[in-house]
Amino acid sequence: MDDHQIKISQKRISVSFFACLIFLLIGCQDETPSLSPLVDGAVVLAFGDSLTSGLGAENGTRYPELLEGMIQHRVINGGESGELTQGGLKRLPGLLEDVQPTLLILCHGGNDLLKRSEEKEIADNIRSMIRMAKNKGIEVVLIGVPRPDLSFSPPSFYKEIAEEFHIPYDDQILSHILSKRALKSDRVHPNGKGYRKLAEGIAALLKKAKAI
Repeated sequence: MDDHQIKISQKRISVSFFACLIFLLIGCQDETPSLSPLVDGAVVLAFGDSLTSGLGAENGTRYPELLEGMIQHRVINGGESGELTQGGLKRLPGLLEDVQPTLLILCHGGNDLLKRSEEKEIADNIRSMIRMAKNKGIEVVLIGVPRPDLSFSPPSFYKEIAEEFHIPYDDQILSHILSKRALKSDRVHPNGKGYRKLAEGIAALLKKAKAI
């Protein structure tokens, strides 16, 4: 084999190596933990604070209502405006008992972040909620809530919790919505268009996780 052929062979190996590397990196980025497919009659509980209850939007334009139409499964709005995660932790057991959901969509912590509560406390409360649901055989999806600052990014503990429990997680959709003035009703809440984007993002996550 002459020098020219050697160079061509080395170039092909290099191209193949980088192609494989890119493929692996893309695969890692897109990896989402799987959920059990939602069967007929399955109930989804959307649980959280005002971002779930739909403050800033009219009836019919809140994300749980919109999500129900998108995934063709009943979605209960379990949002409570102004609630801290400590309050959510106390409220969740009764709601799980009453609703008997198959899947819990957990989007909580915004009020804690506004009050600048200790992040360890917020994280511990969210962990306890997830553990409570899982102990009842209920699967969980976690939505990261951005800090109320110009970064529009959720604290790192959301991702750490999702990895710890190996559950589907989205850390981008609320960040995108709350960074766009046209999608907000005020500084920290979406408007009807924003809630539709949130519902679409969660529906996409459920599809990626094979729940729908």
